[in-house]
Amino acid sequence: MPRRIIKKYMPDPKKLQEQKSLRFLGKLLEDPGLLHLTRRSVAKAFLVGIFFAFIPVPFQMVLAAAGAVLLHCNLPISVGLVWITNPITMPVMFYGTYLVGAWLLGVEAKPMPDELTLDWLGQLINDAWLPLYFGSAVVGVVMAVLSYFGIHLLWRWHVNKSWRTRKGKSSNPSSESDAKK
Repeated sequence: MPRRIIKKYMPDPKKLQEQKSLRFLGKLLEDPGLLHLTRRSVAKAFLVGIFFAFIPVPFQMVLAAAGAVLLHCNLPISVGLVWITNPITMPVMFYGTYLVGAWLLGVEAKPMPDELTLDWLGQLINDAWLPLYFGSAVVGVVMAVLSYFGIHLLWRWHVNKSWRTRKGKSSNPSSESDAKK
């Protein structure tokens, strides 16, 4: 994977420990594994971050940070992935998870209004919290597991491609000596 690019944007471990929102984790933030960029660490970070991105609760980032600490995975990636749920994507994502939950529970789903408002979202949460949260949990688990295995496959593909590229360069030494002449 493009480690150098990711490492460039990784926070300093000291700054991470100074964050007010993460102080509740205390000494747990001193775990060096929270900043490692290995296949397993990044895949678990995707598992945690994607799952909490689909759960409609406040403080998703704090929950993702706690999940990253518990699973010993990359903290910045898991917290950053929660931002898949943002003010632009939130209504569509949560209405979609509501529809999935209503379908799985056999409940009649309410149609989406012509204009998306916070009042409509609040009313939806009030009237349909069970299908919303059930659908969010199901979609969150499915998407988290798919992203976990997807990262493993993507990482393996990238490593194999790198090995093939290196092998191709080293197995053709005659072309390098011809180029020097």
